[in-house]
Amino acid sequence: MNLTIANHAGFCFGVRRATDAVEKKLTSDDGSKIFTLGKLIHNDGYNKTLRERGVLEISKEQIGEILRRVEGGERITVVIRAHGELHENVKLLREYSEKYENFELIDGTCPYVTKVRRIAYENSGEGKFFILIGAAEHPEVQGIMSCLRGEGVALGGADEFEEWVKVPGNMEKTADLQVSVAAQTTQNMNEWKKTLKNIKKVYTNPFIFDTICNVTEERQTESAKLADKSDVMIVIGSSSSSNTEKLRQICSEHCPETYLIENAADLRNVKIPEGKIISVTAGASTPLSVIQEVEKTMKEQITENFEEMLDASMKTLNPGDVVVGVITSISQNEIHLDLGAKTTGVIVHEKLTDDSSAKLDELFKVGDEIKAKVIKVSDIDGIAMLDKTRVDSDGNWQFIVAANENDEILEGKIVEAVKGGVLASVKSVKVFIPASLTGLPRGSTQEDLQALVGTVQRFKVIEIKEDRKRALGSIRAIIREERRAAVEAFWAQVEVGQIYEGAVKSLTNYGAFVDLGGVDGMVHMSELSWRRIRHPSEVVAVGDVIKVFVKGVDKEKKRISLGYKTEESDPWFIFTNKYSEGDVATVKIVSLMQFGAFAEVVPGADGLIHISQIADHKIASPAEVLHVGDEVEAKIVGIDMENKKISLSIRALIEPAAEEAVEEAAEEAEEAAAPQVFSTDNPEAYADFEGDAE
Repeated sequence: MNLTIANHAGFCFGVRRATDAVEKKLTSDDGSKIFTLGKLIHNDGYNKTLRERGVLEISKEQIGEILRRVEGGERITVVIRAHGELHENVKLLREYSEKYENFELIDGTCPYVTKVRRIAYENSGEGKFFILIGAAEHPEVQGIMSCLRGEGVALGGADEFEEWVKVPGNMEKTADLQVSVAAQTTQNMNEWKKTLKNIKKVYTNPFIFDTICNVTEERQTESAKLADKSDVMIVIGSSSSSNTEKLRQICSEHCPETYLIENAADLRNVKIPEGKIISVTAGASTPLSVIQEVEKTMKEQITENFEEMLDASMKTLNPGDVVVGVITSISQNEIHLDLGAKTTGVIVHEKLTDDSSAKLDELFKVGDEIKAKVIKVSDIDGIAMLDKTRVDSDGNWQFIVAANENDEILEGKIVEAVKGGVLASVKSVKVFIPASLTGLPRGSTQEDLQALVGTVQRFKVIEIKEDRKRALGSIRAIIREERRAAVEAFWAQVEVGQIYEGAVKSLTNYGAFVDLGGVDGMVHMSELSWRRIRHPSEVVAVGDVIKVFVKGVDKEKKRISLGYKTEESDPWFIFTNKYSEGDVATVKIVSLMQFGAFAEVVPGADGLIHISQIADHKIASPAEVLHVGDEVEAKIVGIDMENKKISLSIRALIEPAAEEAVEEAAEEAEEAAAPQVFSTDNPEAYADFEGDAE
């Protein structure tokens, strides 16, 4: 065997930098719990090793939960993966690392990636448009695009750029902008050059930033040369790794017999011929140990001798046997397999999947291994009819059994409402969930159960009947656990002053109970309103969603007292912010006393109109002039801030009005007594006058 290992194979500088940082942290032994934000690198084997050593992965959706644990005093370290993270998440984590001594942030972002992020930030914003050539769904690309201060777009390559240009409005909105172009660090060099050529045809003076990592470029160039002179090319790395997939594409263009494997175990799918030239390259996230193990395995592997091949060709198959074959061809209705025998395996569509609408070429590909059960053999035709669904059924049932043993949470679609419950489908296995365990209220009808059909539910398997292959599930068990977890989380973080929105759950004579999310708090009647009320129902009703704040917490007795009324809703606060002494207001008479009348100035704030201030003449009782419900104009003649009292006067408005009426009458009399003067400037007006006189 002529075997060559590429010089530029395995961990690149950026990946090694991130892994070294984690390894160093693991040896620090400072009691910190270590989390990586997403997979540290695109290598499942290495990430599995980290998990076994206590380094756990978290998603961006879990950042809030981790930071709450930090606020609670827990010592935590978060590592940002080599591909980087969304700008807003990095900013938030840095703020916490500066604020809390018990929180450490290790930024494992590759320096080459950091450079592109800075370019994106500096070349976007007002008057600018940024184009990134890379896979839009890749975490590196998503992180770079999150650094933009204005508009931009991520495009996979030359073809995607051509399609983007054709979209109405895209060229118009970028015509007067400064266009800048950069590349994902692992972008295929040939695709990058092709895309730039197209971009320069459209934009006259674009700013071009060549941001492909030089290590990536060297790795791709070397792999292309090796593939060009090899009979078989092995690419080691994860299929989810962008740079590994690009290596596979480049090698395939030069060597049709190119195989992508993750580790030495995957070599079972690769036929290594004797006397051929074989070369090996590896992606940037592949550890050296994996490369060495592949090399060792390939050297130990020998081609089957003639006797072994003869034995295999003479191997017989019998109905009921479970066999493993490699797919050699796929059609619309069936697939053919190489069983390593003189007989060809055939599996028709309905024996491959329960989904009648599924397309076989989307479910399988040539080279895949299939395990199936033999159902019929024809030695004359050299064909063995197989059934994959039977093997899957056995394996899927064991999956359900294992979930029960390990107390795992399953997710399945409710496919049918039956008498007494519903059926959930998990990997084609039906799990019965009794009505009492669906989470629906007690006394739910068959119609209520029918409403669950088509929904996806999380549940636990609580009972297995192995002899009949029957499983019993419970949705309520999950709801109960989640509610318990939510309650524990609530009590761990609740503090005086915190604000919540909750639904009014019940009313009593002394207050209202509000659901804060699995925990009830009580708003005393005195905290519901600034005015005196006889019952909480005067302010709220069961089902109302209200905003409350925590006034007191007794975690031992699990009691929470809540406040509802605020300073902003205080009638006195509203009154003093709206009116001042001397203002005139429209008030409503609410009660009559012998000494005067009380009038509502604003809801909840009343003022007194003393009997002497009701009219401009002496009256024996306020009832002579006013009635409850009357709305009148009154002047605010006094505000007692200390005792929160308001003095009003109607008389103060009557007297000035009378004086004004007297003055107006005098002016009119004076005008009537004055001699009339007629202007002769207008001859027509004068003639009219003369005519009137006649």
